[in-house]
Amino acid sequence: MTDTSTPAPKAPSLVETRSPSKRRPGRWRISNIIDGRALRVKLTAAAQNNLGDPQVARKVAIDHLHAALFRGRMIAQERLQQGADGLDTARLLCAVQDEVIHALYDYTTTHVIRARNPTEAERIAIVATGGYGRGVMAPSSDTDLLFLRAYKASPHTESVIEYMLYAMWDMGLKVGHAFRTPNECVKLAAEDVTIKTSMLDTRFICGDEVLATDMFELFQKEAVKGKDAQFIANKLAERDARHARHGDARYVVEPNLKEGKGGLRDLQTLYWITKHIYGGTTLEDVMRNGPFTDHEYAVFIRAAKFLWTVRCHLHFVTGRPEERLGFDLQPEIASRMGYRDRGEQQGVERFMKRYFLIAKDVGGLTRILAAKLEADHKKKPEGLRRFLPVRAPQALAETGFTLDNGRINVTSEDVMETDPLNMLRLFTIARREGKDIHPDALTALTRNLRGINESVREQPEARRLVLEAIMGGDRPGQVLRWMNESDLLGRLIPEFGGIVAQTQFNMYHHYTVDEHTIRAVAHISDMEHGRRDRVALVSELFPLLENRRALYLAMLLHDTGKGKGDQQIEGAKTSTRACERLGLPQAETELVAWLVGHHLEMSETAQKRDISDPRTVAQFAELVGSLERLRLLYILTVADIKAVGPAVWNAWKGQLLADLYNNTSAALRGGRTDEAGVHAELEARAERRRKALVDEIGSVPTIMLEMETAYWTGFDPDDLAWQASVLTDNDDTVAHRYLADGGAVAIIVSGADRTGLFADLAGTLARLGANVVSAQVFTSKSGRIVDIFMLQDNNKAAFAAGDAPRMERLEAAMRDALAGNPITGDVKTRAGRREAAFLVQPSVQIRDDLSAEYTVIDVGGRDRPGLLHEVADVLADMKLSIHSAHVGSYGERVFDAFYVQNAKGQKLGTKARKDSLKDRLLAVLGREELDAPHTPARKLKRSRAVDSF
Repeated sequence: MTDTSTPAPKAPSLVETRSPSKRRPGRWRISNIIDGRALRVKLTAAAQNNLGDPQVARKVAIDHLHAALFRGRMIAQERLQQGADGLDTARLLCAVQDEVIHALYDYTTTHVIRARNPTEAERIAIVATGGYGRGVMAPSSDTDLLFLRAYKASPHTESVIEYMLYAMWDMGLKVGHAFRTPNECVKLAAEDVTIKTSMLDTRFICGDEVLATDMFELFQKEAVKGKDAQFIANKLAERDARHARHGDARYVVEPNLKEGKGGLRDLQTLYWITKHIYGGTTLEDVMRNGPFTDHEYAVFIRAAKFLWTVRCHLHFVTGRPEERLGFDLQPEIASRMGYRDRGEQQGVERFMKRYFLIAKDVGGLTRILAAKLEADHKKKPEGLRRFLPVRAPQALAETGFTLDNGRINVTSEDVMETDPLNMLRLFTIARREGKDIHPDALTALTRNLRGINESVREQPEARRLVLEAIMGGDRPGQVLRWMNESDLLGRLIPEFGGIVAQTQFNMYHHYTVDEHTIRAVAHISDMEHGRRDRVALVSELFPLLENRRALYLAMLLHDTGKGKGDQQIEGAKTSTRACERLGLPQAETELVAWLVGHHLEMSETAQKRDISDPRTVAQFAELVGSLERLRLLYILTVADIKAVGPAVWNAWKGQLLADLYNNTSAALRGGRTDEAGVHAELEARAERRRKALVDEIGSVPTIMLEMETAYWTGFDPDDLAWQASVLTDNDDTVAHRYLADGGAVAIIVSGADRTGLFADLAGTLARLGANVVSAQVFTSKSGRIVDIFMLQDNNKAAFAAGDAPRMERLEAAMRDALAGNPITGDVKTRAGRREAAFLVQPSVQIRDDLSAEYTVIDVGGRDRPGLLHEVADVLADMKLSIHSAHVGSYGERVFDAFYVQNAKGQKLGTKARKDSLKDRLLAVLGREELDAPHTPARKLKRSRAVDSF
């Protein structure tokens, strides 16, 4: 075989390269892969040539069996690489395993432990169970075997089983096994649904076939027949518990292929329930016997092939039973399955979109089966409903709709076919009545989706119903999720349909784009109605809004430009088309388009700019233009950040956004958005803050009174009161307090300023394992600094929470740094395989136009411990003083902004000096670049991190 590391051009490696032909492999025959007769001849020769040495005979026999197994696996892997689907591969691996186990059994019972005239107690059958019994095996799956005996165990059968098990273990197989009689099998199946499920997939391999057939018949008679309802209830409960363990969301961006929602286990649950009710042998037989149309059957097989293809690639690439489709593996699997970059979308993003669309299909099939079970009364009623008589459906006011056992249903599928808008009415009625939707109605909708076309979308009634679905009621998130799960939302609003199941290859976003969007709409509704975590300023602003419909529509459409270029520019175009189709007035359409076209601006300004700088506020106020736009943009930004993922929203981000809102609002109310007007307003706010603090606590440390306007407008009154309680005028200060939401700890550091002090402080934090997620730097007129750092640990939790000694060590080290004795040594790195999957391009921008007094340096690159310290070191070495630092971590990337002056208190100066600084910063950002993630055999492919927030 050609060396896999250097494949010859005309003799491609067995597994590393695709076939030069575009044709996929044809059908296989196991006899062409393993010659069973020749293998048994070799095994017989091994026994006869070593009659006096059973250990040597065993070793030679195992070598022959292992070689056959290895050859079969390599052929299966080669076929997969050449385009065979995963279901075909899993069946081939299973057939190879059958041949090897059968040959081992024949060798064991013929040459090692032979029973010439087996008694009843010596009868034995070897039966495959579980996935192996279904006839499909992933490359690293366990081999589940049932050794079936007719009667009590005998020394002969125990010896056969022991010999075979040790031989299989020596071949590297992971064998799960049981040794039972048929009656024991049936008894245990009745007690444990997991055992029953495994027995449902039993398949005879070798041995006493009559014994196996007797067991199969007894199992069907005693454990299956007439017990559909209990089995279905158990499997659905098992599914719900599994979803709860792995996160009850289908669209997390690193899904568990096997156990996650919409994954293989959900597909297998459909198969098990269908097989229990309708019977069948092969996967195709079982599903054709079920309640599915030809199209739905095709969807099931397509989903099975895709998921099995992904799983087989995962196992072959990692060499282990890996089921999580992590970032480190996604580019490699996408490449192996032939997904290439297309336009603005990377191959890995196209692959993951396909994955989530398949997961969505699995959800649709689950609803269809549930509808059939309801109709046949197979599923056990839940809760108290099982004690109540089944009521006849009650007609509702809308023609064709009924209240069926507490859920909204339709009288027949014709209701959807004759009037496609009834698909939309289904959801508005369900919300109005406060009821769930019957699976029958969802099935009817799914089967008639093609009825939604452009002519239907443009009907006035369609426009009214779409807007009612989005705006009616107080929980639009639930209705939108129902509509999205059924594919109706994307049909009605094609611009939204373009982002369904779409992913972005970065670690910042936790969900697909459509799931993120629906969560964001739900967050707006929750904030409007005071549910969950309230944001005080949002609650104040909602009663002042003039156009809440524009807010909800903008949130629903805000990411529709993703994957098409500049997401804000393209999103403005797509949202304009959508609003025009919905018949909105031109002014409202323009407002929605403006919000979508600027939905990132407030977040980026608040987190990456000095919002106490008059020019920053003036430019942002000029961009926004009105208080209504500012209010809408603020609420939209808060919801957008909250919907990114768990723990992304936190108190200090909320404070930054609120400060930017208040500064901009004051400028707009004052009628002056020029720098001078903004500066005057900020000075007035700072003076009010100073006076209020003095009135509250009396004496204020002199160091605070010497601080500039930016200090007094950069903190809320509670923060200022805390700082006043810990700061002193002459002594060094290091103190901390944990934020109320537990998202970070604030540490305040004060002492005499000197060149390189900020770099020493940042280095000390990095060496002690604290991640700086925000830094504010201030210097008094007398030359003393007040720096405030927000710190987290490696798990994105507050640093040293519940670990007082660790915080004490950090504070002591910060005092040493203030005194000029910072700790030294290397910074411990923590980057792993997931981070290494991303190609991150470093960037540096140096601008003089963003501030009247300071040069602004924007740096972006791969996040790693100690980066802030290294950047600050460069700035100190070039004799630049840092006025403020704005640090932001976004998944695998970091974006930091520094407002700096030279030693003369001026901007940076010449182009040559800027170029030199840029080169040095780029060198720091590119230092310690991670190697590609790898397995013991090879390096894995990587993809570009998508710069999209």
